Amino acid sequence: MKIAIIGAGIAGLASAVRMASKGHQVEVFEANSYPGGKLSQFELQGYRFDAGPSLFTMPQYVDELFRVAGVTPESRFRYQRLPIVCNYFWEDQTRLSAYADAPEFASEVEEKLGVKAEKLLLSLEDSRHKYELSGRIFLEKSLHRWDTWLNWSVVKAMLKIPQFDLFTTMNRVNERMVQHPKLVQLLNRFATYNGSNPYKVPGLLTIIPHFEHHQGAFYPEGGMHHITQSVFELAQSLGVQFNFNSTVEEILLEKGRATGIKVNGTVLPYERIICNMDVFHAYRRLLPHAPQPEKTLRQEKSTSALIFYWGVQRDSPELNMHNILFSEDYRREFELLSQGQVSDDPTVYINITSKHTPGDAPPGCENWFVMINVPYNDGQNWDAIIEQSRTQVMAKINRILGIKLQDLIACEEILEPRSIERKTWSHLGALYGTSSNNRMSAFLRHPNFSQKIKNLYFVGGSVHPGGGIPLCLLSAKIVDELIDV
Repeated sequence: MKIAIIGAGIAGLASAVRMASKGHQVEVFEANSYPGGKLSQFELQGYRFDAGPSLFTMPQYVDELFRVAGVTPESRFRYQRLPIVCNYFWEDQTRLSAYADAPEFASEVEEKLGVKAEKLLLSLEDSRHKYELSGRIFLEKSLHRWDTWLNWSVVKAMLKIPQFDLFTTMNRVNERMVQHPKLVQLLNRFATYNGSNPYKVPGLLTIIPHFEHHQGAFYPEGGMHHITQSVFELAQSLGVQFNFNSTVEEILLEKGRATGIKVNGTVLPYERIICNMDVFHAYRRLLPHAPQPEKTLRQEKSTSALIFYWGVQRDSPELNMHNILFSEDYRREFELLSQGQVSDDPTVYINITSKHTPGDAPPGCENWFVMINVPYNDGQNWDAIIEQSRTQVMAKINRILGIKLQDLIACEEILEPRSIERKTWSHLGALYGTSSNNRMSAFLRHPNFSQKIKNLYFVGGSVHPGGGIPLCLLSAKIVDELIDV
């Protein structure tokens, strides 16, 4: 078949590999001049930065792309498991290293926080148990087809719904399991992995720590952007044709079927169309005359991010590749986010890839990717927010690390909700499309296929199963299976 893919984000690239591996004729259309969407990179005065996602989990989904193409993954794509997932810091000078090895992490928690190791291990085992019961249902299969629910393994899993903690929150589950406020705060942080609120999101999302502390956190050789580059090159080797600086203007319909696309005024016919564009803009811009799934498109959006890319003229031995500096009042931080505001004491995430790849920064220097959670763009005065947040973030880093960061910054670039939407077409700059705060959110996300337009499919972070690299890759896998049906 002739297949058009709209968008060269990681889900679009994965779809291209899967379709081309089956012998289909695949053509990708990307509005930007480069592949990867959020998963891109840039250089600034000798510092290299991964522009978007900085944490790599579940690498087996990338490896799988090479295997379906008949290529040994290790020959094209290499990565290392990180011994420490993240270093955590609090204002009272408490510091803790989250080791990837669960027993080692539990020992660290007992030593630094006085929480018995067994408590954390039981919490992580609960995370594993939930994933094994529900992960393949909610993440690896379409939730919008009857054959999913008629599968006997799914039926058996659904009989265990009370164990999923769907009717309580992540925060309450963590309070029940570990009690200690700092450890609860640490485990609550995992809600931010899909832009949600731990005080609202269903307890089922306590499955997320399982990915880091049982399966592991990883770093690709060459940086996060190497995920994009390796999959892009794999697609090219399979004969996929890429068209950059090519904005798709419309998905063409005829008698309830998608029949092609219009690009730069030219009509191009295709037998199947896979859309990796944010589903909101896909309907509003590419399908203006099609029935609009208003209930889906108007769901609560996830949070966004304010990122400072700083070239820092300092070696920081107290920091690791991934670091979190916690706010004093985590609940208030999320209450403000839900009101469209930014805390004056935000939790600060610092990613430094030069810890792993020294060439990402000049000698004796580091490339700091510094991020705070902010609401999606709802008309706030972002220029004022950015200026205020920059001052507060620096002050927090200075207090906790005992440095004077403003004297160490050699260069700076900023990414915020407006520029996120402009560069990636993420509606309102929301990083993960729809939030997961509703216990039914997994079912309310847009399906990976159109229920009213035949031959049209959707992948990426704004549709099922959600945002983040692993889930985007799974969306491509689901569509692969749907097109085979």
